[in-house]
Amino acid sequence: MIELAWGISCGVLILAAALRVAGASLVRTPRADALHDAADGVPGAVSVAELLEDRASIQPSISLIHSALLVASALSAAWAIATLSSGWILVTALILTGVALVVFGEWLPRSLGRERPRVIAYRLARLLRVAVRAGERAVDLIYDEEDDVNSGADANGDHDASDREEIRMISSVLEFSYAIVREVMTPRTDMVTLGADLTTTEALDLILEYGFSRVPVTGRGADDIVGLVYAKDLLHLVGEPAEATPLAEIIRPPYFVPETKPVRDLLREMQSSQFHMAVAVDEFGGTAGLVTIEDLIEELVGEIVDEYDTEPPMVEPLEAGVFLVDARLPVDDLAGLLDTHLPDGEWDTVGGLVLGLAGRVPIVGERFEFDGAVLIPERVQGRRVERVRVSHLVGTQR
Repeated sequence: MIELAWGISCGVLILAAALRVAGASLVRTPRADALHDAADGVPGAVSVAELLEDRASIQPSISLIHSALLVASALSAAWAIATLSSGWILVTALILTGVALVVFGEWLPRSLGRERPRVIAYRLARLLRVAVRAGERAVDLIYDEEDDVNSGADANGDHDASDREEIRMISSVLEFSYAIVREVMTPRTDMVTLGADLTTTEALDLILEYGFSRVPVTGRGADDIVGLVYAKDLLHLVGEPAEATPLAEIIRPPYFVPETKPVRDLLREMQSSQFHMAVAVDEFGGTAGLVTIEDLIEELVGEIVDEYDTEPPMVEPLEAGVFLVDARLPVDDLAGLLDTHLPDGEWDTVGGLVLGLAGRVPIVGERFEFDGAVLIPERVQGRRVERVRVSHLVGTQR
């Protein structure tokens, strides 16, 4: 029996350590990276991306199951020790056992998981899924009574507008803490750029047309960003017969950041280094997109629209239950709009979803159906879907 108790204690401790190392790796994994890896077919990435959809529930669920495992391991070990010893030897053995449980069941696994995000989480994705689901059910049982007490107030809408705004702001801050540049940047296909071979007069005409204060300047192509041109450096040419000069003479050096950089770190850099625009690059050094300080602030406070913004709305109601949406709209937002479930394991946007359902570049007017939703591309530019008409299947509106 003593050998069995030690075996149970060691086995449960190993399971607790595996759960802790996987949980630490999971919370350090950006969801955008998991989605990208899932699209590349990395095993376990799909499960990790799904778990990261509800990041707030991960820590409580895993911590509850992990604590239960450590307690079970401690109880089994304590029984075995108490059977074999007594007095000060028993006390010493129990103290050493407690230290071992903390070191090998908590401290070392947590440190290892933090050093290796993504990789460990992918390998132990099944364990994480089981632990999170079990933990969520256990947490629901623990807080069930409290929820019942508060449900009346919530159902009656006793939270006023200021409370709801605070909740929304706190949620935005939490999401901001985990977001990366790829999730907020303007993709390369939407960037407006100037060629380095243009003159200042030509550049001024384009800036006046689009109304941007800063525009990237390209050399040999979109992946070769050689600088930025500021509108205020060109405004002195307005109304003056000044001679056009090469644009390369007035450009300013660009600031490059990896597309996987956390936005919280980039915002601090922009504040301390006093720059408002950065070029995001992918792992191969190519241009992935463009991010501005306004993009980062919008991630916190929501869309900022000034009197000169003329972009069409992301969602345009056409008739009852029918909408014309921008292909950049997040899949989660569309699912909420239609009150249905849409697959977002590999795609962040509606355009990516349509590409995934088609398995190729879709044709304008082609019809795709999924879980009661109908998606019809309305505008396709080259290999890119731009606008999609979405609606419910007849008879399935919820």
